[in-house]
Amino acid sequence: MAVRTYTAILAGICYFVTIPFLILVLIGNTHQTSILEDIYFFKLDVSHIIPISVENSNLLNSVARSLGLHDFYQVGVWNYCEGYNDEGVTFCSPPKSFFWFNPVEVLVGELLAGARIALPSEVVTILTLLRIGSQVMYAFFMSGIVLNFVLLLLTPLVLKTRWFSLCTSLIGAVAGIVLTVAAVIATVISVAAKIALTAQDQLNIHCDIGGKMFVFMWIAALLADFAFLLHAAMGCCCAPEKKNRGLNSGAVSPSGSGMQEKDDSYSMPNFVRRRKGMS
Repeated sequence: MAVRTYTAILAGICYFVTIPFLILVLIGNTHQTSILEDIYFFKLDVSHIIPISVENSNLLNSVARSLGLHDFYQVGVWNYCEGYNDEGVTFCSPPKSFFWFNPVEVLVGELLAGARIALPSEVVTILTLLRIGSQVMYAFFMSGIVLNFVLLLLTPLVLKTRWFSLCTSLIGAVAGIVLTVAAVIATVISVAAKIALTAQDQLNIHCDIGGKMFVFMWIAALLADFAFLLHAAMGCCCAPEKKNRGLNSGAVSPSGSGMQEKDDSYSMPNFVRRRKGMS
């Protein structure tokens, strides 16, 4: 019983710790605060991007500002933020369900009239995959936090029977899968964006991966997977102990007839008294 109890407590702790990490993933990069600004998937630095229409642009201190662009753009689950290297984040787009970051639309939309930039061809071909991956990632992160909250409430039930453990482990498997897939998609999207957007060195586009976001989402995914393994183990072994519902051993007669000793103690004197009365 002790092993099963400790295992259930450990699984509950895993779900409890997973929830705040997922909350940080979901609210990261949504507002202009010192904490949330540092939580993003990837950050594009276009402060020295080279436009086609400008000659000797490498002599300019900030090409992006001269074109109407911001120095950097960083992407989260719900939105993107933009700003300048010397000022920090100056604007965050409103949070939007199933958001996906379209770098071509954002960058071209902020350019001054007549200005153009040469984006790598890989950027155009990856946009469809970026949109699908971002929307699936959003749905999986939202599903993962809901499932982990439900599992946190269901964890005490696994102490009753193995069937509760098996049912809970099935839900835990779904939670672990969706969070792991979401983390994998976020990793692939960020790495692919870094590779595609920096494919042409002459453009001077830099892309940084958000370390905090990756730490938070992978910790949440791994904890959810570990909690699933704990529930699965409780469903296969560590059966709960059954309470002894029979009579206490001290109340059963040595003859095994099931009659309590206190009944025998009274029956013998009565029997003796009846024999004496007949005599």
